[in-house]
Amino acid sequence: MTVPLSFAGKVVLVTGAGGGLGREYALAFAERGASVVVNDLGGDIKGGGKSSSAADKVVEVIKAKGGKAVANYDSVEDGEKLIQTALDAFGRIDIVVNNAGILRDRSFARTSDLDWDLIHRVHLRGSFMVTRAAWNHMKNQQFGRIIMTSSAAGIYGNFGQANYSAAKLGLLGLANTLAIEGRKYNIHCNTIAPTAGSRLTETVMPPDLVESLKAEYVSPLVLWLCHEQCQENGGLFEVGAGWIGKLRWERTLGSIVRHKNQHVTPEEVRDKWDQICDFTNATKPASIQESLHTLVEVLSKVEAGERLGGNPTRGLASTTSAINPSEAVGKMIGEMTFSYTHMHCILYALGVGMSTKEPDHLKFLYEGHEDFSCLPTFGVIPAQVSMMEGGLANVPGLNIDPTRILHGEQYLELYKPLPTSGTLTSKSSIADILDKGSGAVILLDVHTYNNQELVCYSQFSVFVVGAGGFGGKRSSDQAVVTVPPPNRVPDIVVTDETTRDQAALYRLSGDWNPLHIDPAFAALGGFKSPILHGLCSFGFAARHVLKQYADNDVSRFKSIKVRFVKPVLPGQSIQTKMWKEGNRIHFECKVKETGAVVLAGAYIDLHPASDASTVSAETEVLQSDLVFAEIGRRIKDLGGELVKKVNAIFGWEITKGGKTAAQWTIDLKTGNGALHKGPYSGKADVTITVSDEDFMDVVAGKTNPQKAFFAGKLKVRGNIMLSQKLETILKDYAKL
Repeated sequence: MTVPLSFAGKVVLVTGAGGGLGREYALAFAERGASVVVNDLGGDIKGGGKSSSAADKVVEVIKAKGGKAVANYDSVEDGEKLIQTALDAFGRIDIVVNNAGILRDRSFARTSDLDWDLIHRVHLRGSFMVTRAAWNHMKNQQFGRIIMTSSAAGIYGNFGQANYSAAKLGLLGLANTLAIEGRKYNIHCNTIAPTAGSRLTETVMPPDLVESLKAEYVSPLVLWLCHEQCQENGGLFEVGAGWIGKLRWERTLGSIVRHKNQHVTPEEVRDKWDQICDFTNATKPASIQESLHTLVEVLSKVEAGERLGGNPTRGLASTTSAINPSEAVGKMIGEMTFSYTHMHCILYALGVGMSTKEPDHLKFLYEGHEDFSCLPTFGVIPAQVSMMEGGLANVPGLNIDPTRILHGEQYLELYKPLPTSGTLTSKSSIADILDKGSGAVILLDVHTYNNQELVCYSQFSVFVVGAGGFGGKRSSDQAVVTVPPPNRVPDIVVTDETTRDQAALYRLSGDWNPLHIDPAFAALGGFKSPILHGLCSFGFAARHVLKQYADNDVSRFKSIKVRFVKPVLPGQSIQTKMWKEGNRIHFECKVKETGAVVLAGAYIDLHPASDASTVSAETEVLQSDLVFAEIGRRIKDLGGELVKKVNAIFGWEITKGGKTAAQWTIDLKTGNGALHKGPYSGKADVTITVSDEDFMDVVAGKTNPQKAFFAGKLKVRGNIMLSQKLETILKDYAKL
């Protein structure tokens, strides 16, 4: 059973509602429970005269049927008065239907200043004045629906209606901008181009056609676009005779008509005219960002000296030759190596907002910290090399333009905590390719290894604008999917302010896209300033969850999945809402200042605290045990001599897999010296933390202790100067 749309509790203003389409709208809204302000100046179709009778009659009809309505007789140029009528009568304003209009048809040569000005004052300025008066009320209540009334004459032009056509197309431009500005406040603005029998159309249509094009055939579209369930925003619709169609812009692929360091000539334009006007494989830009992106591509191609006439959007056409899944799926992109030190881990942590102002951040910022760790989301850094170096463009069956690639979703799973330094190898392959119509989604799987051990798995979901339409499937069982959060208030909300230099800092981890640093490049992309990297927001959110639900224990991190929605501007605040469901933490990120969603459908899976991977000294066989056994034997034989030389107590923490596996204390300060295994009740002069593997390298002379320290492999607490005596203990007495 279809549930009827209700407008109970909503207040609607319809301008020009004394007759025709406006009257039909007012009656339809009232019939479905809305309180209606019926506005009509009561003038003639040319804008002359004034009368209250037209509006009054409509109000009477509404009230006779049990509805709620008041009349307003002001000109739409007095927009504040119209909105004030709604506020005085009903206390709010939810919906504005800009319908009022007049005609002063003249051929262009005969159009007077008055003909031009009156049309623009009523249609364009009037809609502006009424909508502006309602705007802040809609913003404050986080809801608004606005209808602009354009015309076929505005879209296509019509003889004798230059003034009317200009105003009507102006309304479309106004509506498109309001749709963008109002989106974050749940204010939607759409445009209709109706064809219906009215006193305006009866001057240009035969009487029998006017009779057939009833106004009641248009109102259902207006009501749906104004309902709170409708999420359409920025749309343009032709409607009439019971038919509705949506319009959009279409653009040819065009042609580049200049060489590097040369002027464009009219002869070049002439010679490329057929190509410029060829709508084969046309694109359909839906935003100024998409429109301007082509210019960015053109500039790069001209700078590279590519041939004239090169397709500025090559690889974007929806042709079977652009994407061939049978060739590409399963193909390996190749192996990429990534070498790093503790410095890269620290730089990444700073890039995702960590600070020495927070004491619990120090373990990620100081290589000498006893629990120095690498943030789990650093795992995307070695994996992203496959995309950064243009690997996708070299895959057979992927004839795509890398400049049209958008990062849509990201998944990362860790199999063990990331080492704080080393060389990792990433192997990338095409998992699947999906056809989304307006573009193609490429699923890129990246497996990252430390030597032969799998450390982490990443799945990059990238959207290639304009590369769809090749007849492929729309979904894949290879994709790691996003999951909506629970339908309840979040358990925890954390807000973190980014700095003005956040993007400049994060890009040092390897994403050098000028979109994040160069204002001119960002402007070409339609942004008012450089934007933050999506993976930077990803890092912010992950550490929020890790702190709130895992006490910054990196061993509890299992995996993360996000969908990128909107960018953050450096300096804005990221607000992370979190919901705990077992060991899964759902989260959503917004820009606090605007309410725009940044990350959606996101979650992090954690290892249970009780089951987090631990290493037991009793069950784990350590190479270092043999060394300490030898040290113990030598202390027993030569303890007195060692005490004289060293005169210090050394504590040792041997780790395996990121966890403490054994503790030793070498007491060369009291008596004849002693070796203790396990927790030490006294106080060591210096405590050294090192992995079992790195300890053996130091003992065997493969690694200099000082170099191990500066590389973050050997961490020292206490009197660091005593560490200079390590060589005496290890080199002279610990060789096996």
